Amino acid sequence: MAQKCPFQSDLSESEEPYYTDYLGLESILNSQKPLSAATDKPAHDEMFFIIIHQVYELWFKQILYEIDSIRTIFKSDTVDEKNTLKIVQRLTRVLMILKLVTDQMPILETMTAQDFLAFRDLLTPASGFQSWQFRQLESKFGLRTRDRLGKSATTLREALRPEDRDKIDQTENEVSLVQLIQNWLERTPGLEEDNYSFFDAYKKAFRNVIQSQNETIRQQTSQRKKEQLIASIKAYEDTFQDIFDVKAYNEAYSAGQRRMTHKSIMGALMIFVYRDFPRFSQPFQILTLLTDIDNQLTKWRYAHCQMAQRMIGSRIGTGNSSGYHYLRSTMSDHYKVFVEISGLSSYLIPEEFVPPLPEEMKKKLTGSL
Repeated sequence: MAQKCPFQSDLSESEEPYYTDYLGLESILNSQKPLSAATDKPAHDEMFFIIIHQVYELWFKQILYEIDSIRTIFKSDTVDEKNTLKIVQRLTRVLMILKLVTDQMPILETMTAQDFLAFRDLLTPASGFQSWQFRQLESKFGLRTRDRLGKSATTLREALRPEDRDKIDQTENEVSLVQLIQNWLERTPGLEEDNYSFFDAYKKAFRNVIQSQNETIRQQTSQRKKEQLIASIKAYEDTFQDIFDVKAYNEAYSAGQRRMTHKSIMGALMIFVYRDFPRFSQPFQILTLLTDIDNQLTKWRYAHCQMAQRMIGSRIGTGNSSGYHYLRSTMSDHYKVFVEISGLSSYLIPEEFVPPLPEEMKKKLTGSL
């Protein structure tokens, strides 16, 4: 008796998956409803405008899906190595999607400002300002409504329907990715052990750097060069004081001027410094990807801002936002979630001064954070 192929389906032909049905193409391909089509002057570019924004929203949906899965992993008390690899893979995917949607902006710019004017007034009050998925994306990363500058937080809420406001409120009641990353970094191995403190060891190593530079100054014969070096060392010390003055840092954190705790930033710095140890390799990749995503979001906002200026100039947006001026305000570091991590390069010291880890600590740099 012939054996049945293990991959053979038991479904009848009518029940088997079909490409069009599986992808829901009938629904997707019939969801474009140009408003100008109902007028005596149909605008050719409105179909294009709708499709490209639908594509954006589909990609936002995928990013939200990936971020939710990453947050679920980080909610665990420990994050083992097989899961950090998943995190790296999924953050890389998010980064690639953000690069793609940014690179799509020039396609939108094939529509001229005059072409857009042919149907722009029909869109009012609809606006990209009302993209609740993008607001959720920002919120899940850690940019909450309260973090927005000026009146933009109020304007954003007013632009949304009540049911969409509820979606944002629900997201903001959940733990954000930046909070979960903070908790994870505070568990960095070796940060605070019984007989070892990375913070104390790093401060001592920094003092050695300063002593070395002071010795260079003493050997300098040029008074002008000596004064330049003294000023440079003073600025160097002032920079490091930002993380060495724990009391001032904690006060800034409590006042909302810092997004992440001092302990978590020390954990991130330790990972940066000892990134070549196997246990810190993937965490270093995760931190790098988070800052890359932050920077890519800024690039997306910049591209969006430039496109808006090209299309509508200084006009008010269709959703009653300030249009170009609002978009320009979102490009500052204030809208970056992982800005403290991206600034860690300011606190790195030359390799020869990096404090050596105790042998016991080297052994501990395996396993899970």
